[in-house]
Amino acid sequence: MEIRPVTPGEMTEAGAVTVAAYGTVDDIVLSDGYAADLRDVATRTTGATVLVAVEDGRVLGTVTLVEDPSSRWSEGLAEGEFGIRMLGVAPEARGRGVGTALLVACLDRARQAGAVRAVLHSTASMTAAHRIYMRAGFVRRPGRDVVLSADLAIMAFTLELR
Repeated sequence: MEIRPVTPGEMTEAGAVTVAAYGTVDDIVLSDGYAADLRDVATRTTGATVLVAVEDGRVLGTVTLVEDPSSRWSEGLAEGEFGIRMLGVAPEARGRGVGTALLVACLDRARQAGAVRAVLHSTASMTAAHRIYMRAGFVRRPGRDVVLSADLAIMAFTLELR
């Protein structure tokens, strides 16, 4: 499995993988146009880096790494923080370490760039993702949670990188 930036020819597949991943875990997340954001990898590559996990020419998973607090994808990042967003693994590729490999690639890039902290958000139902984050050393930060609606709050997690 190779982890690298998405190529233009993979963007449609990467978007479909992300929507499929989110759809199996939390249907409410896909309401209100968020599925369109997940699917639109080309737009995410402006203001962020989209990484893919690829094996035998097939996209197994994707993640969006936000390096700039002024990016539209930042979700309230402070200076020196990198955001990890929209991590998704194809349902048929789960349990193979794809999510962990994508997370590690993001953390490696953040450390190499001198980031002080990694920040990510997740819904309560994404428990498999929470296990990956906690194994990597992330800590829950309720003070940074974001309430999107009466039905949807996203939980914040951070990891100190220095």
